[in-house]
Amino acid sequence: MTRVFLRPDDVRDLVRDHFGAGRRLVALDRLTGGTKKGVYRLRLDDGSGAILYVWSAGENYWPPSETVPDDPFTDASGAALFGANHAALCAAGVRVPDLMMLDRDGRYLDADLALVEDVGGVKLESLMDGNPALAAAPLATLGESLRRMHTTLSPHYGRVAAIELGEAPQARRTEDIIVDRALSHLASAAPRDTRLADAYDRIVSHVAFLRAAVAPRTVYGLVHGELGPDHVFVTAAGEPVLIDIEGLTYFDVEWEHAFLQLRFGDAYPALRPVDLDPARLELYRYAQVLALIEGPLRIADTDFPDRRWMLDLAEWNIKKALRELQAPPD
Repeated sequence: MTRVFLRPDDVRDLVRDHFGAGRRLVALDRLTGGTKKGVYRLRLDDGSGAILYVWSAGENYWPPSETVPDDPFTDASGAALFGANHAALCAAGVRVPDLMMLDRDGRYLDADLALVEDVGGVKLESLMDGNPALAAAPLATLGESLRRMHTTLSPHYGRVAAIELGEAPQARRTEDIIVDRALSHLASAAPRDTRLADAYDRIVSHVAFLRAAVAPRTVYGLVHGELGPDHVFVTAAGEPVLIDIEGLTYFDVEWEHAFLQLRFGDAYPALRPVDLDPARLELYRYAQVLALIEGPLRIADTDFPDRRWMLDLAEWNIKKALRELQAPPD
């Protein structure tokens, strides 16, 4: 498809309505990194600004894929999820960009929109890489925020809005949803890589082996779903701010911590993890390795601009998935 991104004239009415007729847009910059929504920085003539999120087909690089029907992390995108999740995080005392406007009625564009506070351009990831000492305080504060999230509990799992409406299915155990999700990712990725195809049965057996060790669970915490240091901005005051919150879900906190361990590496202990079930954590960690193969391989088949990065990510995780295989005991 031919992608057409926003131009300054496209947001003229939005700027007038939300910043006043006396304000003038001096720059509209499309920020890199988004795959499901467009992210734009608006800069005004008085030095102020905001971030505009745009959910539309032209901003979404992900092609369709087979999904597990009751997987709460499937297709976690859109203004409705953003609005509900923003409110839930604020209620839990977690810092997110202030929400200035949410438009699901197409008042300004043929797309869903959210206008949010511009918290600056410094990611926690860049601080961790370039100035670990400066990253220490935001990491500690982020750990406190995560503890508040992970101890915000529900007897139901699923998306926040679906639970509030009584529409979150509870028919299966969460670990079985993740097993089906992992095997779906494997089935999609194996035809794209002969190593996975050759090891298919061994990977299936390994997932079953990990699943067999997991005990039932009946209470769930609030999890971001895909939180890496690239999803945390740090303000000028050193305050960590969570972004990309559409995947917020009540689920097993081990799902979050499996991803946190992968993404934060040696800095992970600073996040002050809650008590975790080691067996559940190991199953979820391996499932996420499979997800980080299938997703990058799928998006690399599109016109996504950084295709090489996605292929390298898939390759890293293919090697990890194969390296960790073990035969179940007799």
